Amino acid sequence: MKRRSTLINTLLAASMLAGTAATAAEIEGPKVFWKISMWGNPRALSAGMEEMAKNAAEATGGNFQIKIFYGGQLSGARENLDGLKLNAFEGAAICNFYHPGKNPAWMVFSLPFLPLGDPAVDRHVRSKLFEHPALIADMERWNAIPYVSGLLPQYEILGKGKAPNDLSDWAGMRVRAGGGLGSALEKLGAVKQTLPAGETSTAFQRGALDAAAFPFTYAHVSFKISDEADWYTTNLTPGTSECGWLFNKTAYEALPPQYQEFLMSQRETIMETTQAAYAEQDKKNLPVFQETMAQVTYSDEQLAEFREVAGKPVWDEWIAANSDKFDAQGLFDAVWSYAEEAK
Repeated sequence: MKRRSTLINTLLAASMLAGTAATAAEIEGPKVFWKISMWGNPRALSAGMEEMAKNAAEATGGNFQIKIFYGGQLSGARENLDGLKLNAFEGAAICNFYHPGKNPAWMVFSLPFLPLGDPAVDRHVRSKLFEHPALIADMERWNAIPYVSGLLPQYEILGKGKAPNDLSDWAGMRVRAGGGLGSALEKLGAVKQTLPAGETSTAFQRGALDAAAFPFTYAHVSFKISDEADWYTTNLTPGTSECGWLFNKTAYEALPPQYQEFLMSQRETIMETTQAAYAEQDKKNLPVFQETMAQVTYSDEQLAEFREVAGKPVWDEWIAANSDKFDAQGLFDAVWSYAEEAK
């Protein structure tokens, strides 16, 4: 009798658990497993996507599983677009300056001195640009669709050796900086390098690099640049870039509508989580920077000179170089228009 009572209790418990699991699935659907390609280690940039993956599993009772593969396990940083085109995985992160020829319209994000310093404005502008026809067309060539921005903070620069306290000190300095940001530094006489993030610390150690521009402060720590540096700029804020997230178009269109709707509903959550992760990293990293490195702070006059030399000239060159590929002037103007909307 006792064994029968135990069996009944066990069956009742299992039935209750099954009922709980059933009610936990807010979204009914088939079992789907998605692979997302990413280089480097888990970090603030990927915090929002990790949150989305967790939410996907919870909302579907475990049926929609999304896993981010780090360290280039699925593809190198420069080959993620190729992998999407080949249907090698269902999603990927890209940095626009790793392959400017593959995503020419996306290089607008890397132009210097865009009005993206305020996090709220930055978020609005990037969200709107992810729906811009020129950016969508860039990705269609790679069987990809834009999903959500990585919201990279404004860059600052860390370096070794003599600190560039005067703008003239940048002449001849080898700086890891991509896109229009790199072009802006070239206007000061620097030598632009476009190394993948994971190779930058090694380049410092080998003496092949003098300075590196990364989103401040999290990326400098994530890629161990701060371990090598002697100084950092505090207020150069020359610009940023776009390391955002894409979906494989074939895979996305094959999803049931309820999964598609879920993914699109998560974009605000992803961006909120990502920005919070950046802020948390700054809170932790900045005191360490202040204790271990010399600070390079420029005067208003020096910053105005930098913008005059490396702002509009770089914009004009970019627009002229791309006007035969897409409406470069229209895309550039859209950035400023969207920024005005956000104010």
